[in-house]
Amino acid sequence: MAVRMRARSRDEAHRSATPLELFFDLCFVVAIAQAGRQLVHALAEGHPGHGITGYLMVFFAIFWAWVNFTWFSSAYDTDDVPYRVVTLVQIAGVLILAAGVPRAFGDSDFTYVWFGYLVMRLALVTQWLRAAFSSEGRDRRIALSYALGLSLCQIGWLALLFLPEGVLPWVFLVMALLEMSVPAIAERRWQTTWHPHHIAERYGLFTIIVLGETIAAATVAVQSALDENDELGTLLPIAGGGLLLVFAAYWIYFAVPIHLHLRTNSQAFLWGYGHYLVYASAAAVGAGIEVAVEQAFDKAHLSTFAASACVTVPAALFMFTVWLIHSRHQKRGLAQQLVLPVSSVLVLACTFAGHWAVLAAGLVASVTVAVGVTLTARQGTALEE
Repeated sequence: MAVRMRARSRDEAHRSATPLELFFDLCFVVAIAQAGRQLVHALAEGHPGHGITGYLMVFFAIFWAWVNFTWFSSAYDTDDVPYRVVTLVQIAGVLILAAGVPRAFGDSDFTYVWFGYLVMRLALVTQWLRAAFSSEGRDRRIALSYALGLSLCQIGWLALLFLPEGVLPWVFLVMALLEMSVPAIAERRWQTTWHPHHIAERYGLFTIIVLGETIAAATVAVQSALDENDELGTLLPIAGGGLLLVFAAYWIYFAVPIHLHLRTNSQAFLWGYGHYLVYASAAAVGAGIEVAVEQAFDKAHLSTFAASACVTVPAALFMFTVWLIHSRHQKRGLAQQLVLPVSSVLVLACTFAGHWAVLAAGLVASVTVAVGVTLTARQGTALEE
């Protein structure tokens, strides 16, 4: 049965992710896999400029679609029949978006991506309007502001379908900034009742999904190479180093809880928006491992140094970004604060290690975890102060 969509309490106990939210997240795996596959192809063919630009644009579209639903559901999830049906419609939009990723990436044709967004936006605007008509006062004004802002941005994205290819990245950047301004404008005076623990859990679960896709991509690359060459000596350093990187990424991200830091919109929005780089870099590590495997068997048109950079650069970016927006808030003392920034520099330096670059980066990441655990055991964290 349908119930009035009132804002949930921010102090609600035992607030956790629902099965529907987990299902919604899993459907994004398809889109992330498509973006990673296109990045591998572009890098392996020696087109890093086109590949990286396309990847950043497509990944933002994926990330922002997820963000829109996640923050709304944290404040307004009623889990009744209308809510579930509209959320399933949003999932259909995600799948349409995923189907359009290859065209957007390769031909700068955003028609299917835009249409997928249209489906998702119609569903999400419906949710916000339902929240508005079930509320009054400031909650009503916030909900109507979101509905209007999302609708205007969806119209603005039409520019991608008609403007010349050369200006698309700049138009995309402008529209991305406008999209990210919608929450700030809608909640400039009051904020929705998003739940700090629930938001932290949702972002953590999506981190696991992205890392899982990274492992899946790397596994497929290694399997394909084994089927064609059966040279374990060449593959083991790449596979072993890549696995160590993913394991370390998991450990580093979940080393400390973050929900106590998420008190205000300014803190939470900066943290939430910064995850664009966290997720994009984590997924790019898997693409980089695929490129490294292809280069090792002379199937990629780039040097060993460039192939190594495809792994070390996103791995270093992941470490530094996690420190910057996430873990530094719970670090105590200079030594703890320096671990991840220094390690990110060392991972970058591993690019010069030739065919051993991925393994070296994985070992650096493992030592990073060991040092972090040791310092925490000796000094504790800021949460204990």
